[in-house]
Amino acid sequence: MFILREMNSLQKIYPAIRSMKEFEIFLSSHYETAFFLDVHISQLKNIRQMAKEHRKKLLYHMDLIHGLKNDDYATEYICQEVKPTGLISTKASVIIKAKQRGLVTVQRIFLLDSQALEKNLSIIERTKPDYIEVLPGAMPWIIKEIKDQINIPIFAGGFIRTVAEVEQALEAGATAITTTNVQLWKHYEKVLS
Repeated sequence: MFILREMNSLQKIYPAIRSMKEFEIFLSSHYETAFFLDVHISQLKNIRQMAKEHRKKLLYHMDLIHGLKNDDYATEYICQEVKPTGLISTKASVIIKAKQRGLVTVQRIFLLDSQALEKNLSIIERTKPDYIEVLPGAMPWIIKEIKDQINIPIFAGGFIRTVAEVEQALEAGATAITTTNVQLWKHYEKVLS
């Protein structure tokens, strides 16, 4: 299966990177794949080169690349010039374009209430991403509910702060956790070494 070749199925934690300092921590880790959040367009080629040198795979959060308008043209540019492993977005058009270009796609959904859940499930039905990322992920019951409704692997992210919360999300059906918490990265890195 294409997805499992691209994403390390042994990773239960996917580092979510917000700064170059966190990126350096990721580069020296045993993790193969990470999510890069909050980056400026001018940093992308340097980041790509560093990741390549360390044999790391990156998924970029398209909505959080500063200096780009989040549209089809920007998505096409990132696909052609940056060549990431995948893209993350809340926008259906980004997911559809990234899928057309053969990238791993992660539809990020924010669950504010049951109406937001219904709307997001409708979008997911249309875009058919490879993965969905549920935020906040510290609600195991909603992960289980979504898992029961759709046949797409789930990443849980947001407000997961402890090992116990990681384990609860995984037990509820999450494939893995995305987190900016470096302490959780280090705790779960032991499994990969």
